[in-house]
Amino acid sequence: MKHSQILLAEIKQEAIATRKLLELVPFDKKEFKPHEKSMTLLRLAMHVAEISGWWKECLLQDELDFAKGNGEPKVINSTADLVALHDKHILQAEKILNEVNEDEFAKPWTMRAGETIFFTKCKSEVVRTWCMNHLYHHRAQLDVYLRLLNVPLPGVYGPSADAQG
Repeated sequence: MKHSQILLAEIKQEAIATRKLLELVPFDKKEFKPHEKSMTLLRLAMHVAEISGWWKECLLQDELDFAKGNGEPKVINSTADLVALHDKHILQAEKILNEVNEDEFAKPWTMRAGETIFFTKCKSEVVRTWCMNHLYHHRAQLDVYLRLLNVPLPGVYGPSADAQG
């Protein structure tokens, strides 16, 4: 099986779990922070929704240069906006993985800020680390935020304590 198709299957599975969590974000609590050093609930939820959009930068481009800026900040006004952002990025990721040449995964990719290079790794490692593992890390944080806000959590890899009663 092609590398792209293995990742695509995982994205489709994980998109369901991510979407379930984003649907539960209480927008009236968007400024909630469990600690002064933590992101707000809205910033974290936006980050989770945005990560699925990184496939273009991590697989179709050869570098990410923070010195070049990253465009206009997104405005999210509701939980529905969060879900729509996630859904848009998932569709884009699916399209990229269905069309990408398998040779692309072996090419080097660099993260930098102008002349400062943070790292250069092969794209197969970059997409696993930045597009997948990074998502799981922040999705788990979002789970904790929601738990602290007493939002009943859905199951991801089986029933949650809330789903079991």
